[in-house]
Amino acid sequence: MNTEQILMEIREANLSYLMLAQSLIRADREEALFRLGVSEETAELIDLLSPAQMMKIASGNTLLCRMRVDDELVWSLLTNHGKSAANDGVSRLHANILMAGRHREAA
Repeated sequence: MNTEQILMEIREANLSYLMLAQSLIRADREEALFRLGVSEETAELIDLLSPAQMMKIASGNTLLCRMRVDDELVWSLLTNHGKSAANDGVSRLHANILMAGRHREAA
């Protein structure tokens, strides 16, 4: 991939993210705050964006979304290779609980 292709992919990801975020916020604000990991103020701004504003914001060269999993424990729980299906479900649930707690702390 060359630089121009990477920038094009970033722009597409940004637009997809903004459209998904706006849709989630409009459908169920509380769930969107949790799933997106954004504040009420950020959700309000995204909700009010016009299509033209979304296109303009998405066209930048900086990725708007970020990895929320920045903790070795959560990564370990999510990538629990070689475990049974039951343990995998428990590991994912534990990871979701940890991330939910961090969302509440940040809010």
